[in-house]
Amino acid sequence: MSSDLRITEIFLSLQGETTFTGLPTVFVRLTGCPLRCGYCDTEYAFSGGTVRPLVDVLEAVAGYGVRHVTVTGGEPLAQPGCIGLLTALCDAGYVVSLETSGALDVSRVDPRVVKIVDVKTPGSGESARNRWENLAHLAPHDQLKFVICDRSDYDWARLKLDELGLCERAAEVLFSPSTGQLPARDLADWIVADRLPVRLQIQLHKVLWGDEPGR
Repeated sequence: MSSDLRITEIFLSLQGETTFTGLPTVFVRLTGCPLRCGYCDTEYAFSGGTVRPLVDVLEAVAGYGVRHVTVTGGEPLAQPGCIGLLTALCDAGYVVSLETSGALDVSRVDPRVVKIVDVKTPGSGESARNRWENLAHLAPHDQLKFVICDRSDYDWARLKLDELGLCERAAEVLFSPSTGQLPARDLADWIVADRLPVRLQIQLHKVLWGDEPGR
């Protein structure tokens, strides 16, 4: 298996999502994604990038001197070298998280990695791509993420919570309002009204820096 990776960017920022929100984190953004979600904010990672050997990527991460690393995309698991990268980062002692669309097999991901697995709602345009088999490979520290575009997405997600017992399968279930489509206050009010055992998250990096790449 090749250890080379096509990289869009490697940068230091604050983690804007998940239970690691606010922590200084190195982001390794891999190039390419087989999905085309309607709300995607990283279309610049669909193509291009630079091919770099694994050792160069590890050196770049080490140069930032922080403990947390997030591997993201695009869809990082679309690259065969992603599995080896995740393991190498864990072996180096980092707290590693993986942001994945939920459409590709996560069974080979190192169990030390915190998997942030999307559940694609109908509003994403890609709900048919949900790989429900991945639920069997969630570890107790993993997290599930729904991006909610409207009330119908919210109702769909709420049904999935009950139907699949998602709050018992993951450490956290995260509900995010789709930027520009759903006001965060509306989603907050729905969650409170229904007493849903989910975590509302608002993308901190967008509050601070907007859609600026590399932040």
